[in-house]
Amino acid sequence: MSRGFASQNDLAEKTVSFDELGEGLYAYTAEGDPNTGIVVGDDSVLVVDTQATPVMAEDVIRRIREVTDKPIEHIVLSHYHAVRVLGASAYGARNVIASRPTWELIRERGQQDYESEAGRFPRLFRSLESVPGLTWPTLVFEDRLTLFLGEREVQILHLGRGHTKGDTVVWLPKEKVLFAGDLVEYGATPYTGDAYLKDWPQTLERLSALGPEKLVPGRGAALQSPAQVEEAIAGTRDFVTALYGAVETGARAGRDLKAIYDETLARLQPRFGNWVIFEHCMPFDVTRAYDEARGIADPQIWTAERDREMWQALEKGTAMKGAEANP
Repeated sequence: MSRGFASQNDLAEKTVSFDELGEGLYAYTAEGDPNTGIVVGDDSVLVVDTQATPVMAEDVIRRIREVTDKPIEHIVLSHYHAVRVLGASAYGARNVIASRPTWELIRERGQQDYESEAGRFPRLFRSLESVPGLTWPTLVFEDRLTLFLGEREVQILHLGRGHTKGDTVVWLPKEKVLFAGDLVEYGATPYTGDAYLKDWPQTLERLSALGPEKLVPGRGAALQSPAQVEEAIAGTRDFVTALYGAVETGARAGRDLKAIYDETLARLQPRFGNWVIFEHCMPFDVTRAYDEARGIADPQIWTAERDREMWQALEKGTAMKGAEANP
């Protein structure tokens, strides 16, 4: 491999923001790095996504302690990716909540994802040695779960497949604030390596139908107005649709992965190329779209070895191992 992933050279620290979206509702964001959401209830605190390591989670906890001394009792995993979940042990929460498909993905491929992501994004896994192991949910739900933090109602919803098969959002119906995880990005490139691209737009429709007026995306700034919320949802939908459309066209024409990657990159670069992690995501995005367009319904497991094979295929036109496409 003549060069590494774009993210391996992304070593500059980002400026953290801790924005209030309403009374007791906060977004921890850092210039396109993975976001964390905070809900302060009457009697306890709920955290949405945990950062990648316990040491990195300490900065979130410090900021929570600047606004409340209530115990952090609940963690919600928006999905299974290591960069979102491996900091969970730092919070000492009573409940770690996930959808059933997220629990299934942790069981099936959590360790491989841990190893693969840490290799792709060294800066986002600072103090990796502090991770005690995989984060296992203690409370698993099917489609929806409602918590009451005193008088504050928190709905935890699995609206459908998109970024992964287990995507979970946290919805405050009274306040109309939504923590969307990586189903929605803002000024950041959606990672679709584990996605269901044909399902994703429909899931976004269900998300939009909730009527959020403020939203915390998986990456990007906290959105403080309905116009910004709609812009982020529309932008995510447009990227996913453009990506899959371009790759499907190439697959139907019988072109190989490298040719499709080059064509798709050229097509999407003018509109989306300035989004955070564009160069990092596109190889994984095109590879998954190529699989789905050829009838491979479920995402293949990413390992460090498969990462390297994919990179070789895109740089040199070599074939990738893996599942066979449906005839």
